[in-house]
Amino acid sequence: MSLPTLSAINEVKEVTKLERIGAHSHIHGLGLTGQYTASNKADGLVGQVAARTAMGIVLRMVQSRQISGRAILLAGKPGTGKTALAMGLAQALGEDTPFTIISGSEVYSLAMSKAEALTQAVRRSVALRIKEETEIIEGEVEELRIERPTAGARKGKLTIKTTDMETVYDLGERMIDALVKENVKGGDVIQIDKASGSVIVLGRSAARSKDFEVTDAKTTFVPTPEGELQQKKTIVHTVTLHEIDVINSKARGVLSLFAGDTGEISAEIRNRIDEKVKEWIRVGKAEILPGVLFIDEVHMLDLECFSFLNNAIEQEMTPTIVMATNRGNVKIRGTEEISPHGIPGDFLDRLIIVKTQEYTSDEIRMILAVRAEEEQVRMNATSLDALTEIAKQTSLRYSIQLISLAMLKAKKRGAEEVDVVDIQKVYELFYDASRSVKHIQSDIRMEEN
Repeated sequence: MSLPTLSAINEVKEVTKLERIGAHSHIHGLGLTGQYTASNKADGLVGQVAARTAMGIVLRMVQSRQISGRAILLAGKPGTGKTALAMGLAQALGEDTPFTIISGSEVYSLAMSKAEALTQAVRRSVALRIKEETEIIEGEVEELRIERPTAGARKGKLTIKTTDMETVYDLGERMIDALVKENVKGGDVIQIDKASGSVIVLGRSAARSKDFEVTDAKTTFVPTPEGELQQKKTIVHTVTLHEIDVINSKARGVLSLFAGDTGEISAEIRNRIDEKVKEWIRVGKAEILPGVLFIDEVHMLDLECFSFLNNAIEQEMTPTIVMATNRGNVKIRGTEEISPHGIPGDFLDRLIIVKTQEYTSDEIRMILAVRAEEEQVRMNATSLDALTEIAKQTSLRYSIQLISLAMLKAKKRGAEEVDVVDIQKVYELFYDASRSVKHIQSDIRMEEN
């Protein structure tokens, strides 16, 4: 008869992950001072001082959570930073405040109606902070050993400590599964809910930070907890109304949160949830967190969508709706009626409009310098001037895309810094929209002749 074997969970050195650079990854906020006024360059944003100051007032309004159902329109030419302002607002609000971004064209789908798509977007932008008191075990894992016999259930022992005490717990199948699922290992600071058996890894022990030469970008080091291992703690859960809708949808349930295919959710379910939420708020068990719904290219919406939004902003649990458009006087989608920004007049009257201005040459140069720094590209003054001139002749977006291309060209010739030669070469290789159209028209004329 073979004896049970003991196996310890070994520590594995983490490898740093590559953080991808997005179009707005250089933005870290609205660049506001303590008085909610904007400086010319801060938090990755440049210029648009008036628009950023206006968004600072919107930020304060959202943070106060006293007013809901406001709608703001960002209007300006393409490339004037409307989406950047929205991203800055999202960063300034922080992770606790829900921020949903959709495009006007996203609401048109065969899978669900336009009203359902907008309803889900609105309810994703409103969160509920639920408080509950529970008993937890919190400490640093000294050792985790799992006994795997050839027959019978697994057993294990968990040695966990604080700065004041150390205890060994016997583990059953359920707790072993929970610990293995979270990849718990020696040196992790964990939190175990005694009621549910759920395990949360809070981070790595700061005392063991020297054991790692390289760590994951998301790895956090936390101090070893003090005092008793077992303690009562108020746990705060933050979930959106849409997540509650999906979980309570009998046809789909919680798995739909991961699959993404939520489909239509009945109004009856939502009404029951709203009543329960109001009851929780009344007894102090929960707190409503109205967030922000950002609709880009809002002129893509039709009359039915605007009618829905008109009604939505009058409801009690509604986020602040921020919209963006680069259109002037155009037809409202699906009609022959011409209206400012392609928005019906009755809905336009409810909007607070924030105008974005075109960037000056100096501002364009500063934006390009910020993007180059974000992409870790070294550029000399001459190449930055050349790129600024290209941006004035074409567009800011086109010039930003040339930065990484020029760096690749510079590396090919063995240089560590982008020169004007690299800018000129990629400008010749990669066309902007206007040059592309001229090239095609020239080819057509040649064929006709």
